[in-house]
Amino acid sequence: MKLSAQEEYGLRCLLRIASSNAGSALTIPEISAAEGLSVPYVGKLMRILRQGGFVRSTRGQVGGYTLARPARLIPVGEVLGLLGGRLVEADFCNQFSGQSDVCARSIDCAMRSLWQSVQNAVDGVLTRITLDDLTRDERDMTAWLATGTKAPGRVQAARTPPP
Repeated sequence: MKLSAQEEYGLRCLLRIASSNAGSALTIPEISAAEGLSVPYVGKLMRILRQGGFVRSTRGQVGGYTLARPARLIPVGEVLGLLGGRLVEADFCNQFSGQSDVCARSIDCAMRSLWQSVQNAVDGVLTRITLDDLTRDERDMTAWLATGTKAPGRVQAARTPPP
């Protein structure tokens, strides 16, 4: 189970917009330069995010992309669902049925219970974490995830990619 590049980079682009100064609009070239991604790839990601209702686009001299709703109302799980789907989809067993049309373990499968439990745990985390939570610094986010207690302050400055 891995996050796809589309999920990772799409979430990073959305986080870049959420972290922009006072909600100012960011252009595709600005997001591209800040995240170290190609302009066409950021354009593709922004189109998906716009069609999914996470960002708005404005044309013109002061145009660009802004969040379609407040960052505190955007669960990370919804974003990842749009960009790539769930770790374990409902038709998971049909995808891995072997050479048959129906899995040999379709009646009694302990593995199905395992994957459903993993998905439920992932959903539990990703539905309670919002885009706003991800604007925190790593130390605060790590502490919150470990303890369930949010630190009072958040880092609002735009992030820069590591060297």
